Amino acid sequence: MVGENTNPVLLYAVETCLQLTLAELNENLRKIYVEAYTVPENIELIHKKTAVQLQKIFVPYLPDYSASDFYEMEIGTSAFMRGYMARPCDMYFTLERKLARFLSMSLSVFKVPQEEQEAILSYIENLNIREIANKVMQQLFVTLEMKYEFTLTN
Repeated sequence: MVGENTNPVLLYAVETCLQLTLAELNENLRKIYVEAYTVPENIELIHKKTAVQLQKIFVPYLPDYSASDFYEMEIGTSAFMRGYMARPCDMYFTLERKLARFLSMSLSVFKVPQEEQEAILSYIENLNIREIANKVMQQLFVTLEMKYEFTLTN
C-alpha cells in the first residue's frame, strides 16, 4: 500500500490508522483490541515488542534515547491507542478527526518535525482508509475461516 523503501514513520502512521479504523468498523475487533491493551500479560508483551520497533523507527529523531526511553514512550503512546480504540466515533469526533489527532499526538511525542507530520497526515487523508480496512477485515475473516473451519454467514 505504501510501496517499497517507504519512510518507516509513514508506515507506522498507516499501520496505526488502519488499526484504529478496523476497531471503528467492527465492534468485535474493537473489543479484541481494547482487551489486548487492557489485560496485563498482553499489554506487557505489546510494550516490549513495540518498544523495539519504535526505537528502530524513531531513533533518527531521538538519537540520544535508550531502549528504556522507547519502552517508556511505548507505555504512553499505547494509552493513546487504547483510549482512541475504546471510544467510538460520533458526530463530533469523526474517524478523520480521530486519525488526525492520534497522529498529531503520537508523532509529536517522537519529535517528528511538523512539516513531515503534515505530509504524513496529507497522505493518510488521501487514502480510502475505510475501504482498505474493510479489505483487510475481509481477508482476516477468510484466513480465520480457512484456519478454524467455520462458515461465515452473509
